[in-house]
Amino acid sequence: MSNNTRPAGPGHRRGVPGEKAKDFRGTMGKLIQYMGRYKFRLLLMMIFAMGGTIFNIVGPKILGKATTELFNGLVAKVGGTGSIDFERITYILISVMCLYFVSSVLSFVQGYIMSGISNDVTYNMRKDISKKINRIPLKYFESRTHGEVLSRVTNDVDTLQQSLNQSLTQLITSTTTLIGVFVMMLSINVWMTLAALLILPVSMFIIANVMKRSQKFFIAQQRYLGEVNGQVEEIYSGHNVVKAFNKEESVIEEFERTNQKLYESAWKSQFFSGMMMPVMQFVGNLGYVMVALFGGFLTIKGAIEVGDIQSFFQYIRNFTQPIQQIAQVGNMLQSTAAASERVFEFLNEEEEERTAENPVSVDTVSGNVSFNHVSFGYDPDQIIIHDFSARVQQGQKVAIVGPTGAGKTTMVKLLMRFYDVNSGEISIDGHNIMDFNRSELRELFGMVLQDTWLFHGTIMENIRYGRLDATDEEVKAAAKAAHAHRFIMAQPGGYNMVLDEETGNISQGQKQLLTIARAILADNKILILDEATSSVDTRTEIQIQKAMDNLMRGRTSFVIAHRLSTIRNADLILVMKDGDIIEQGTHEELLEAQGFYANLYNSQFEKAEAV
Repeated sequence: MSNNTRPAGPGHRRGVPGEKAKDFRGTMGKLIQYMGRYKFRLLLMMIFAMGGTIFNIVGPKILGKATTELFNGLVAKVGGTGSIDFERITYILISVMCLYFVSSVLSFVQGYIMSGISNDVTYNMRKDISKKINRIPLKYFESRTHGEVLSRVTNDVDTLQQSLNQSLTQLITSTTTLIGVFVMMLSINVWMTLAALLILPVSMFIIANVMKRSQKFFIAQQRYLGEVNGQVEEIYSGHNVVKAFNKEESVIEEFERTNQKLYESAWKSQFFSGMMMPVMQFVGNLGYVMVALFGGFLTIKGAIEVGDIQSFFQYIRNFTQPIQQIAQVGNMLQSTAAASERVFEFLNEEEEERTAENPVSVDTVSGNVSFNHVSFGYDPDQIIIHDFSARVQQGQKVAIVGPTGAGKTTMVKLLMRFYDVNSGEISIDGHNIMDFNRSELRELFGMVLQDTWLFHGTIMENIRYGRLDATDEEVKAAAKAAHAHRFIMAQPGGYNMVLDEETGNISQGQKQLLTIARAILADNKILILDEATSSVDTRTEIQIQKAMDNLMRGRTSFVIAHRLSTIRNADLILVMKDGDIIEQGTHEELLEAQGFYANLYNSQFEKAEAV
């Protein structure tokens, strides 16, 4: 069972190594360049972040003055030489409260600014991706799964937003804290600072070893989490097939195997991650003991005050914490770079040319289409359309038939310039389609496909999608021409009934009638009908055929069909095999010729008789 899509929700957590970027430095450079439009806000955020951190760092030293004042007052009171100066202590405490309040305000502002920046960055990225999707050639989407493309807009951008918001501010505050605390420790006592620094190599050694051992388990956890998510999604979407083939037990067994692997990697990764904090606390406590002994000795010697020891303890705690945070930021930046890399790869994909140098106007086009010695292959080394030539007059109904893989749908893709021909020429009213602006060229075509596409919205909105400025009466007229009005009015709410995935009272044939009504309303000059009746029963097919006859009246139409009974009244039938037209003519002419078409038609007729 395959998993073609990336797991939904990457589950990034602090300290969890994410996927690494192939070019970390280059990608981060692109991200910084992309964020250049917010440089003023970024500078402002950095100033507030550093300011909030600095005010927070100064607090413990001033608080130590209150402790010294209290200690000296107690000593003086016991010795009978003085008393505790509560007014002085109160003044110091109020000063500290003011410092912490200002620090909180600055931190709040920088958080607000950074949240705005990260949201703006991801908002613009989604907008750029949305625009890019419309400029990328169809071959990009046909060579990748839908999940892979969707993950750029969902998973990757969400990961970028979360990690960017956390990592950038964390990096600034942690670096500022580390430098500021070190300066404050030095200002209290150099020798005590050196003693405290002795715990750093031990801490770094422990962090490096724990992360080294836990990283492989975290990576395995993410991989198996993706497999579990993929299996759940796959089985849920294929629920009926699993039941039909009695595969419930094998599906459960496969899920249990993957789930067991996820369980094993998850508890090992969490165990190693959970080890870090108690071990670091133990090492930190050893540092406290060393500083307490050394500080007590210096206090007896009169080198420092009692309050300085208290301040120093707070600084030691604040000194080891940013080191861990910077290590965690490194992992988050890897996730940021990996997500950014995939987004930028998508944004840098090759685009199809949208405009021609001197574009032909589509206003005067009537619908004469000609194919002149067209040759094409999705891979230039494997040509599938060898030498295709045909002439279609305005208003003609042209049927394209042939076995699977003959190149029928490929010809339609070439006609609409989803792909460009390798050689030869396709022209409309004597103008090479390469001379039209691509978007204007596609406005000439209306399509009704085998796979109906209806979006979440009312029936009225779905039909109006063909022409957004159409009135309600025009929509209803199109529905009547498509033989859809009667069943629409039988629905609860009529034209205002909302369609969604849960709408079970709309059949496949009725959905097809709605797409035909949409095409009638659009009133395009050239129509393409690709297997529009292949998934419905015979009675519904007759109804759809009547609707399509109304749709095709007066328009140049290309009909791709496997059921040859539906195209007997075509003005021209093109019979394709292995990328070439091997026969062409009307239904009667091709039957009289007793060639490939006649054999194909008779085999279908014989199957129908047998049924």
